[in-house]
Amino acid sequence: MSPQINLVTEINKEYDIVIAGAGPVGCVIAERLASECDYKVLIVDKRAHIAGNCFDTHHESGVLIHRYGPHYFRTNKQELIDYLSKFTEWVPGNYIVKSSVGGELYPFPINLLTLRQFFKKPEMTSEEAADLLASLRLDIAEPANSEEFVLSRVGKEMYESFYLGYTLKQWAIHPRDLAPSVCGRIPVRLNTDSRYVDHQFQLTPAAGFSTMFGNMISHPNIDVLLNTDFGNIKIEVNPTIATVYTGPVDEYFDFNLGKLPWRSLEFEFKEKPVEVFQECVQINYPNEHDYTRSVEIKHVTGQQHPHTVISYEFPCAEGDPYYPIPMEENANLYERYKLLADAETEKNNVYFCGRLAEYKYFNTDEVIERALNTFNLIRKRYEHK
Repeated sequence: MSPQINLVTEINKEYDIVIAGAGPVGCVIAERLASECDYKVLIVDKRAHIAGNCFDTHHESGVLIHRYGPHYFRTNKQELIDYLSKFTEWVPGNYIVKSSVGGELYPFPINLLTLRQFFKKPEMTSEEAADLLASLRLDIAEPANSEEFVLSRVGKEMYESFYLGYTLKQWAIHPRDLAPSVCGRIPVRLNTDSRYVDHQFQLTPAAGFSTMFGNMISHPNIDVLLNTDFGNIKIEVNPTIATVYTGPVDEYFDFNLGKLPWRSLEFEFKEKPVEVFQECVQINYPNEHDYTRSVEIKHVTGQQHPHTVISYEFPCAEGDPYYPIPMEENANLYERYKLLADAETEKNNVYFCGRLAEYKYFNTDEVIERALNTFNLIRKRYEHK
């Protein structure tokens, strides 16, 4: 059954809380404040749907797709699973990623199976793999950038095969000009674990992310106003308690310190007349094609359908903001905006939360935790008012 969201087309009453953005942050904070504090909440979003970049929908073929790229939910925290389980049932995640190099598909992130295949040593042990990497890696005690970080872990040949081309396509910036954390997020394993991540819980909402977040905000205290830019109406709404802003922080302040740069994406969806087209949910293409990866989300959703849909992901400079660009000058500019945001919180009760508002990449579990923390801040500050 579809969530019963209370959609409104105009603002005709007073609210305790106004939230700019109907993505994961907005939905979680709205649900908590409506359920726990009995606040009247309005969510405003410029898109025609809820769930933000987690939005999933049915392709014209009937296959469920992740419209803005794959979302692989994972966490080590039982309490987060317990909270979200109020709004969804789950199916097991199957997050297997491979990388296409030289016409072969290799497990990625790099693990013992990758090393055996790449170096053509099928009997290599973990100890032998550790010795091999030790002989290949460059002696860089404190890597200053992503190139140095990868070279210090796997050496030049694997860096050039698996990392360099992908990074150049993804960011249009050489790894030597990106922070070590960009490639540092990717583990290197000396076992045969081929999962993309090693978290305890790797799950997908059984009916999809849109339904999960829709169930969250199906509450009599929550109104949702879509197709509306918060910037165009913020002077019209005066919540009695607080505003939560989840959009780009520089946009909130009319870019008065300059524009924070983002990397964007374009997607191409192709229907295939087969049940399954590729052997795992995601294949990376570091050295071929204009796209960085192809994703067949059916591997994760478990949907039964005679056809499938593959999404091809093309990084680009213009478009919706997806990834903050991790360079020192951008971090410094954000810190200046953060000072403005902190002052706005104290002076006007506006809370900034989420990837766009904090100029930081968050996984889905991380951004939900950020939202729960912000909810607690608001509740503690106003619970006696």
